Amino acid sequence: MENINDYVKKGTTTVGIVCKEGIVLAADKRATFAGRIIADKNVDKIFKISENMAITTAGTVSDVQLITKLIKAELTLIKVRSGREASVKTTANLLGAIVYQNIRKFSPILGITGFILGGRDETGFYLYELGPDGSVLEHKDYASDGSGMVHAWGVLDTLYKEGLTIQDGVKLSVRAINAAMQRDAATGEAIDVFTITKDGVKKVLTKRLETNIII
Repeated sequence: MENINDYVKKGTTTVGIVCKEGIVLAADKRATFAGRIIADKNVDKIFKISENMAITTAGTVSDVQLITKLIKAELTLIKVRSGREASVKTTANLLGAIVYQNIRKFSPILGITGFILGGRDETGFYLYELGPDGSVLEHKDYASDGSGMVHAWGVLDTLYKEGLTIQDGVKLSVRAINAAMQRDAATGEAIDVFTITKDGVKKVLTKRLETNIII
């Protein structure tokens, strides 16, 4: 029998930043049970869903995993049928529809999820936030999600400037996630950072905190 705990891991901080040359996505790597017990210290929360798009994930792990698989499959079908990749806007609306259906299905476990979508298409770079209710919001500057987002917002509100370079965006994303690590018990362990540029989706940083004390 499957362990029910595998379905209720949650707690995170994710960030998306619009830069001059593209998009930066960042997230921590801790999963918790109800924000109190650390369930996993090495969780991937950023996923490449096409050559030019990636998402950050937060919420109930089983729902996040299923929805990620579904959106990747849908994008593959669109490319096979049309011969071209879906636009970022189309992907955001499709993902929002999947999340909308997920939160409204009958289940003893509430499937709360949150996604930040960053991507590039023929018309430019875009950043979208997908709420737990399936809402789709485009952001021209930055977005944050998860249990530690309030702490990340404080850093982003203070330090974000229009026209940031990708390099400065990476540094800002790390500062935002680090701020959440300091105060949010469900955020921690390490930081992953991805960039989306004219060269596609790339993982550019993984930084782990050293928490072992040796004497």
